[in-house]
Amino acid sequence: MSDQLSKDSLGLIHSVAMGIAGSAPTFSISATMVTLIGAVGVLAPASLVYCGFIVLGIVFAYMHLNMHSPNAGASYSWVTAIFGRKLGFFAGWSLLVASALFMVSATIPAGAATLLLIAPTLADSQIAVTLCAITWLVVVTAVVVKGIKLTGKVQVIMTMTELAILSIVAIAAIIEFGAHALHSISWHEFSPFAFSPSTFANGAIIALFFFWGWDVSLNLTEETRDSKKSPGLGAIGAMLVIIAAFTAFAAVTLIVLSDDEITRSGTHIVFDVANKLFPKPWSYLAVLALMLSTIGNLETSILQFSRTMFAQSRDGILDKRWSYVHDKWLTPHWATFLIAAIGLILLISSLTSESIAEVMKASINIIGVQAAYYYGLAGLACAWYFRRDGARSVSNAVTMIILPVGSAIALWWAAVMSIMTFDLITTIIAIGSMLLGAIPLVRQYRKLKLAR
Repeated sequence: MSDQLSKDSLGLIHSVAMGIAGSAPTFSISATMVTLIGAVGVLAPASLVYCGFIVLGIVFAYMHLNMHSPNAGASYSWVTAIFGRKLGFFAGWSLLVASALFMVSATIPAGAATLLLIAPTLADSQIAVTLCAITWLVVVTAVVVKGIKLTGKVQVIMTMTELAILSIVAIAAIIEFGAHALHSISWHEFSPFAFSPSTFANGAIIALFFFWGWDVSLNLTEETRDSKKSPGLGAIGAMLVIIAAFTAFAAVTLIVLSDDEITRSGTHIVFDVANKLFPKPWSYLAVLALMLSTIGNLETSILQFSRTMFAQSRDGILDKRWSYVHDKWLTPHWATFLIAAIGLILLISSLTSESIAEVMKASINIIGVQAAYYYGLAGLACAWYFRRDGARSVSNAVTMIILPVGSAIALWWAAVMSIMTFDLITTIIAIGSMLLGAIPLVRQYRKLKLAR
């Protein structure tokens, strides 16, 4: 077995599609919109705008770092090179943990959407949804492990279809409810002064879950043509699209649904919006969009996990077996199978929770904190590495230093503020799962020391 991925398999269009799929507009709306509106109310669209621009500073950091050193490990590899192996390892470990937890929050909406189509009476059954989610996880893993070329082509089609459906729903909502919206949204709600510090922090960390995943384009850089430019440009293009999509649909949700309808909708919120706009079966287009979005999001999450683990193993910081690439498929298949197995275990464990909503809310908060951590490290690494280049022009100063540092500080502040509002179990999982990384790190250091 080799440790060479399939080179030049993706292009710029694939990078944009993968970045959008990584953040998964319809899935993220379904999984998170109720939680966000519950936390900040009519300030939800503004939360998404502000968080989107905060994350955009990290996108610029990733773009510059990738132009300097394309690597499947992305944040892990750059932080390692700039700040050392320990910080670099935990940047990668936080992504691995977040991706593993995401197997629960990603597959549950897929299961719920599938049951809405084929067995509506079971859509609110936690056991039925979980079993359906497990089926989707197995199917998607089989597709991903077979190769990146097919995954890339299918993803472009799925992303374009999903965005088309969301656009139709949004336009119909404005036409139907624009004159008599159920929630009034004015420019005042977009003012920074409309937020208190705690409200802004809570909204930002939840909103971060919406955007998390765009960086998969950079994890696929070794499999992309023009690897120094296309992945970074693709991530910027994807970010601009998803900021617009998330903000628009947050406004649409508030315009179309009442408070009680939003609370009751849970992960069916996109379908509930469409159901008030279109007669059946046309409203089921929203369910199709959710299924496509969730499948794409599962794919990109598995890709991020497997490529990050591949890079860490190739560097010797994790066991070598995870860097093995299949001779025919040219994918890190063992790392791919590992994330699938972890996902299955977590899905089965989620049955011990009282409800689907409880599982979703906890995973959203935990992933938001962990994403803030490794995004922030990448932002600071960019600013430190390019500190001399930043003095050469205003553009360099803004995109290499000012925005990455400002974004890193804002994300870390939001994470700390949010942790202070978590219950004990959520806090233990969020921080404890990060600290668990010390076990494989120490173990591998001992192996390397003995090998010498």
